[in-house]
Amino acid sequence: MPVETIDTLVVGAGQAGIALSEHLGNRGVPHLILEKNRVAEAWRSGRWDKLVTNGPVWHDRFPSLEFKGNAPDEFVTKDRVADYLEEYAAMVKAPIRTGVEVLKAERLPGRAGFRVETSAGEIEAKRIVAATGAFQHPVIPPIVPQTEKIEQIHSFHYKNPEQLPEGAVMVVGAGSSGAQIADELNRAGRKVFLSVGPHDRPPRRYRDRDFVWWLGVLGLWDVAAQKPGTEHVTISVSGAYGGHTMDFRRLAGEGVTLTGMTDSYKDGVLSFRGDLQDNVAAGDENYHEMLDAADAYVARTGLDLPEEPEARKAWPDPDCLTTPLSQIDLAAEGVNTIIWATGFRQDFNWMKVDGFNERGAPIHQRGVSVEPDIYFLGLPWQSRRGSTFLWGVWHDAKHIADQIAIQRDYLAYDGSAETVTAEQITQDA
Repeated sequence: MPVETIDTLVVGAGQAGIALSEHLGNRGVPHLILEKNRVAEAWRSGRWDKLVTNGPVWHDRFPSLEFKGNAPDEFVTKDRVADYLEEYAAMVKAPIRTGVEVLKAERLPGRAGFRVETSAGEIEAKRIVAATGAFQHPVIPPIVPQTEKIEQIHSFHYKNPEQLPEGAVMVVGAGSSGAQIADELNRAGRKVFLSVGPHDRPPRRYRDRDFVWWLGVLGLWDVAAQKPGTEHVTISVSGAYGGHTMDFRRLAGEGVTLTGMTDSYKDGVLSFRGDLQDNVAAGDENYHEMLDAADAYVARTGLDLPEEPEARKAWPDPDCLTTPLSQIDLAAEGVNTIIWATGFRQDFNWMKVDGFNERGAPIHQRGVSVEPDIYFLGLPWQSRRGSTFLWGVWHDAKHIADQIAIQRDYLAYDGSAETVTAEQITQDA
């Protein structure tokens, strides 16, 4: 049976793979997208039930298609995003093959291209794009042994309060996911502890504009690299309940107990670092930096945007912030569940090629690997701050498609590096 061949094989049919398909199609590059599950599977099964987008749909979308039937400033549900991606894939006629898992890819011996083993057979491809995204494998730190009689899940597997055992809940991680889950559980009547690490805390809206607009006009979406020392700082923002600034003092005032970063566990006691006040203060500083930058922009440009002095008024300091807990006895506090909102790791072990550092991370320039004919798409900060957002991955995808087309043009050249003399030029003339 002949082996199937393709010019460009794209692994993953999420937002990255679909965006790339549009640009590859526009450049006339034959390609195939393999997806081990359904289109946009992570949006359907890898998010909690009530999740909504963290940005309004006028902004967080592909440039070529609006969210039909949704208000521009709406924060839409996860299922609406999945439907949107399916609609987009159909619009650009993306050649997607679902239910096919890529198991291994390795270079063909003695010639260009790769042999790709899949759950549906073997494929030969001239080049490969790993469009598997930033959120591949949930990470739970090895702090509390899995043998302990307490439910431990990652935020990736959290669905709703009803799935959890009765009792209090410890949420570890105060980025967007952890903070929103803690808020949801508290509203559901659960006793909630929230472990807060370093974070950015932008205003949801300020002076009649959403923070995504401010990041745009201030040029902050296009920042190419994180500031030194902020590589592990998460962003805490929410579109839930119509979209409100994520304020940890407010959460505490509504009943959530804040703690510092989770540090260790022994004999049923969870201990925390003494950094809660510093982390909250740094988040406040980030918040006020955005307000100051916005005010300066308005003053400089003369835009008619209303002043908002209320935005600078702080909630009262809760007791858990002024007198932080150093530890809690989980059983005594009735904590039966720990939700780890502690991020993800990437896994490219299926790619049996060079081009990764000692930690297994791709070595690349804007998604173009140091390994010829290998590309990546959907990486955090792949080219800029906005690289993992719908519109950001669309622009990164265009760059990757352009690079692939350029390589195809070079390889299409069938001449030789012939020396052309002045005499030949004269004769030809």
